[in-house]
Amino acid sequence: MAPLLATFVVSIFVSAALLFAVQPLFTKMVLPQLGGAAAVWSVALVFFQTALLAGYAYAHLITRLAPGRTSLVIHIVVNAVACLFLPLHIASNFGPPPQSGEAFWLLALFTVSIGLPFFALAANGPLLQAWFARTSHPAAKDPYFLYAASNAGSFLALIAYPIAIEPFIRLGIQSWLWTFGFYVLILMIAACGVAMLRFPGAGASCQAAVSDNAAAPRWTDIVAWVFLAAVPSGLLIAVTAHIATDVAAVPLFWVVPLAIYLITFVIVFQTRPIIPHALVVKVQPVFVIALAAAFVLGPNGSIVTSIALHLSVFFVCVLMCHGELALRRPPPCYLTGYYMWISVGGMIGGIATALLAPQVFSWIAEYPLLLLLAVLARPGLAWPSRESGQYALFATLAGGLLMLLAAKAFDLVPPTTFLYILVGLLIGLTVHYWQKPLAFAAILGVMFIVNLSFRDSQPVHLVRNFYGVLSVVDSDDGQYRGLWHGSTSQGTQKIRDDDGNWIEGRPEMISEFFAGAGIDQVFKALHAKAQGPVNVAVVGLGTGSLACQRRPGDTLTFYEIDPDIARIASDPGLFTFISECAPDVPIVIGDARLKLAEAPDANFDLIMVDAFIGAAIPVHLLTREAVALYLKKLKPGGLIAMHISNKNLELASVVAGVAEANGLIARIYDGGDVEEDADRYLWVPRVAVLAREQKDFGALAESDFWPVQGRDTKQRVWSDDYSNVVGALVRHLRENWNGGD
Repeated sequence: MAPLLATFVVSIFVSAALLFAVQPLFTKMVLPQLGGAAAVWSVALVFFQTALLAGYAYAHLITRLAPGRTSLVIHIVVNAVACLFLPLHIASNFGPPPQSGEAFWLLALFTVSIGLPFFALAANGPLLQAWFARTSHPAAKDPYFLYAASNAGSFLALIAYPIAIEPFIRLGIQSWLWTFGFYVLILMIAACGVAMLRFPGAGASCQAAVSDNAAAPRWTDIVAWVFLAAVPSGLLIAVTAHIATDVAAVPLFWVVPLAIYLITFVIVFQTRPIIPHALVVKVQPVFVIALAAAFVLGPNGSIVTSIALHLSVFFVCVLMCHGELALRRPPPCYLTGYYMWISVGGMIGGIATALLAPQVFSWIAEYPLLLLLAVLARPGLAWPSRESGQYALFATLAGGLLMLLAAKAFDLVPPTTFLYILVGLLIGLTVHYWQKPLAFAAILGVMFIVNLSFRDSQPVHLVRNFYGVLSVVDSDDGQYRGLWHGSTSQGTQKIRDDDGNWIEGRPEMISEFFAGAGIDQVFKALHAKAQGPVNVAVVGLGTGSLACQRRPGDTLTFYEIDPDIARIASDPGLFTFISECAPDVPIVIGDARLKLAEAPDANFDLIMVDAFIGAAIPVHLLTREAVALYLKKLKPGGLIAMHISNKNLELASVVAGVAEANGLIARIYDGGDVEEDADRYLWVPRVAVLAREQKDFGALAESDFWPVQGRDTKQRVWSDDYSNVVGALVRHLRENWNGGD
């Protein structure tokens, strides 16, 4: 019997590993098509969850309608047809992404490119478990332990990808290795099928095999399964998007939350879980309260601390939901249906979070809402009784909230200290009511509403799209207006003078673009060297500040992937850099690398890449191949400049590496000749400039504040097949620890 068990365990393990290894692998292939946006992974997860449901439903149907030999033959044929789509590649003749509806375009791309191979793999888990349940092995009476083996394979594949695969193996080779594994797996599936057919009754239907006391699941069971699966699935996308938006849209920050999600399945479906479910239920409120307090009080501490908090709460909430799900599992006869309904919940959570929420909410409301649902998933949910005191609590919360909202309606905003005291009292109430899920959720809901309604600055303009949340916010004194992408500033303009009067005419250059700082020095050196009109391409629009660097006769072209940013920057009611300095400037919408490829060669005197100041950087604009493209579009003597200020990543050494790989010289500006002034919104930028020869730098070559930076030989050059964002994050943290900026 040992070889039989080993055959099934290894096959399920390998199938799950291939199933989850393909997710970061193929998504990384697709990422440059949409400018490295964090939402690419969110939409990819929706595809994977939908395809997983299709695979589970298929496994359920053929197990019910065509058991035994027929199911084996059908499944081998499906896998053989899937081989026609290998090796993994982006479907040819698939046009560029549209300016709206990017999510649906992306879903179509995934479906056409890898839909059938993923579908075939998705069916293997429940199908092989159902086959094993029809054998005479002693463990066949409760085959759910194989689900733990499946998720263990998924978990290890995900962890291995950013650590052992992505840093060392090019994408093309990864694709061929994955394809070889798929071919081997087909042989392993056939071996499992043959082993199953050796046992009498292997072809019997489930209904014939079930015992009289194994009652079929009720509709209430199915609703519970779907709900308990949907909440963790939605949280997975919400947490991943939060982390990827604050750091970078790269596989590491995709797979860590997904690996945590999978390891919870491994834990709860063990015969004796290493973390008792009762303990998880007790500690969940503590974690949720900690995160709720962080939402209210705002970001505090390093990015590492913030990520650790979000992932910890995510782990506990998902472990609690999946623990409840495992306790409700049906007899093995209904195994495939159980997995199918879990997958339905996963798909619902994914679609609601990744596709519907951005259309319904103008801010990231789904994250706190999912936390509330995770609280409602706790055992003991029931309507309040008179003895519990919950009616009085609900009445008090409703009355207090109405009073606060009425005060806000009449511009009677309470001081921040008062709000903090109020939130503190609400946190205290959660400690008392943590065993009452309904009351606990109500208190948390009020906390989130208070935080949203009474935050210090309310947006002048707010829009949410595929690329994130864009908000235009005025400073407390009303003198400055900034554009924010999530929690990252994209530029600032002074709109009123000290007397509160609106400033007319040409706007002052502030933030990282202020006069005398690095970016301004690049343009001055360019104009001094050219002694005439220049042609400039700017990648990344922001508020349009660089429009005011255009001089009479110059040609300036902006490249921007987000059409909403273009609308905001062009609206003189919001920002006036473009309307005052370059009202006729062309703004090319689309991924800059794809659009620049369409421009004539040797066309630009300067290509300014200003796309890295945000948290989630577009890695594909910072690779050896990207710089080779920029170089091809430069005139002789032209410059490539990159604004590489970033709150989380050290990018100067990356630029130096890709410069040397293209035979270029890199000079890095890090300030020292100008002073920051936070009160006036003046920030010293970090800027890299690349040129073919020293003379091309012009005046920058004579400045002590623009030293040449050579490649760090310990670092591998970033390319379309390789990048190491984690290394850049670590180097930035090390700079801060050593007293750097």
